[in-house]
Amino acid sequence: MTATAPAPTPSPSPDTGAHADERLLKRSPLRKLLGRPELGSIVGAVAVFVFFAIFADSFLKASSLSTVLYASSTIGIMAVPVALLMIGGEFDLSAGVMVTTSALVSSMFSFQMTANTWVGVGVSLLVTLAIGVFNGVMLTRTDPPSFIITLGTFLMLTGLNLGLTKLISGTVSTKTIADMEGFPSAKAVFASTLTVGGVDFKITILWWLAFVVIATWILLRTRVGNWIFAVGGDEKAARAVGVPVDKTKIGLYMGVAFGAWVSGQHLLFSFDTVQSGEGVGNELIYIIAAVIGGCLITGGYGSAVGAAVGALIFGMTSKGIVFAEWNPDWFKFFLGAMLLLATLLNAWVRKRAEATK
Repeated sequence: MTATAPAPTPSPSPDTGAHADERLLKRSPLRKLLGRPELGSIVGAVAVFVFFAIFADSFLKASSLSTVLYASSTIGIMAVPVALLMIGGEFDLSAGVMVTTSALVSSMFSFQMTANTWVGVGVSLLVTLAIGVFNGVMLTRTDPPSFIITLGTFLMLTGLNLGLTKLISGTVSTKTIADMEGFPSAKAVFASTLTVGGVDFKITILWWLAFVVIATWILLRTRVGNWIFAVGGDEKAARAVGVPVDKTKIGLYMGVAFGAWVSGQHLLFSFDTVQSGEGVGNELIYIIAAVIGGCLITGGYGSAVGAAVGALIFGMTSKGIVFAEWNPDWFKFFLGAMLLLATLLNAWVRKRAEATK
């Protein structure tokens, strides 16, 4: 008998069959859209924009939109690195007062040492990054969660800001450094105004956009971005496959510190002097912007774009209430309502995304 070769078994289609490789499956544009963490915040931003465009007559003026973007940028510069930290599964409750610390160090060092203001700016960068390293090392080398560690840093910085300022300056605010060498050039970098089409825009808007672009590139195009998502999703599993968990977390805290340094220098060179009690409570605003933008409290999910949109919602709401000539006492109510609605909307979007996979 002559043996006959068995009939070849047809290979399964890459996009059909129960056991198809999910890496070969084609996702529809709708599924990709529903899978984006910033979708809910974008929908919310459009709704807020339309709302104030209807109820605030001056909201659509170019000068008003410039004001909205400025208010958004001052929050967004911090919200973006805070969002990356939250994606990595951690918090930083010292972020708000760290901004003030950065400004105070820069101002007092320049004034007391009678140095070029750029020397104070450089020293401030080193001190602020050191605070970020401190938070990261304390988290990775001890047992308490980031909430407790950064709460402790928050309290220490609050006391240092007030105590050292009164000890050195004799008051609760710093001395003027407007007449010192280097002040004009530093102001141009951190607090200048750009005129485009007859409308003035603060340079913080460019800083904000730069943060968003760099953070998005890190998250989506680099190995570090994979580490951040892995650490936030499952720290033990990430450590098991070789992810440098400790270095990643320390780097994320340094990112928040760098954002605080930029914000602090803007604060200093915009107003020349700094009040030592500023910044308390702003850390919650940064976290709210990140959560509105789609970041999960539990970590492992979110985007820099979403955090930027969350900051934009904050800016539109804070200034929209003023343009509509409403009582600003209602601002916190609107902010809380947006937080709840954004959280519910983001949860719904994630469920729809999972259901369509």
